[in-house]
Amino acid sequence: MPPDVTKRDRLRERLLSRARADGSVAGAALTGSGADGAADRWSDIDLVLAVRDGRDGVPADWTEWLHREFGTLHHWDLPVPGPRLIRVFLLPGCLEVDVAFVPESEFGPRGPQWRTVFGNARELQPFPEPDPDTLIGHSWHHALHARVCVERGRLWQAEHWIGRLREQTVALACLRLGHPTAFNKGVHLLPAEFTDSLEATLVRALTGEGLLRALGALTALLITEVARVRTELADALGPELRRATSVGGR
Repeated sequence: MPPDVTKRDRLRERLLSRARADGSVAGAALTGSGADGAADRWSDIDLVLAVRDGRDGVPADWTEWLHREFGTLHHWDLPVPGPRLIRVFLLPGCLEVDVAFVPESEFGPRGPQWRTVFGNARELQPFPEPDPDTLIGHSWHHALHARVCVERGRLWQAEHWIGRLREQTVALACLRLGHPTAFNKGVHLLPAEFTDSLEATLVRALTGEGLLRALGALTALLITEVARVRTELADALGPELRRATSVGGR
């Protein structure tokens, strides 16, 4: 069931009201779908707070308040680089609230989904896009590990690596076409020519043959995608990977 939209909107306003009243907070912004009018009844709340220098207790204060006022079920911290803390809260009704605590000097948009509510947003460099060679490297790594797991009879582990390979292949296509790459958020924007090909990469049976058929289809899709960005690399990797991941290969 989706979260209660009215409850979510009231909570967002309470969060912003508390931010305005908190002397340790110099600014607040909404990110995600709530920043650009794309929110629907399934959307969560994404909030960025600019923390004044020397106010190290702000995350703990907000965490205690959210637990006390709203009966938070659980919270955890998303690992991110730099001096930021992203704390993720689950509230009753399966409402998710993501609160990013950043220094004033780091308060500003690094992507298109940003709406300043109050405070002075800085002009910051966007988060860097993933490196194509890293995506490709992870891809062939995952493909080979999937095949090895099939040969060892570790079928569930093979299924894991096939799923990770699919994520990297989708990310590579999204990067090429200028769509979001993180968490495959841009996959719904990819052309049908690509997404239709993904169906053959699904594991339909947890058997060696079923896994290898999915892996072979996914490897072919990967090599096609690599060829669009690194032709010579695709020519070098293609024969080896196809042979290594085919039903009769290795």
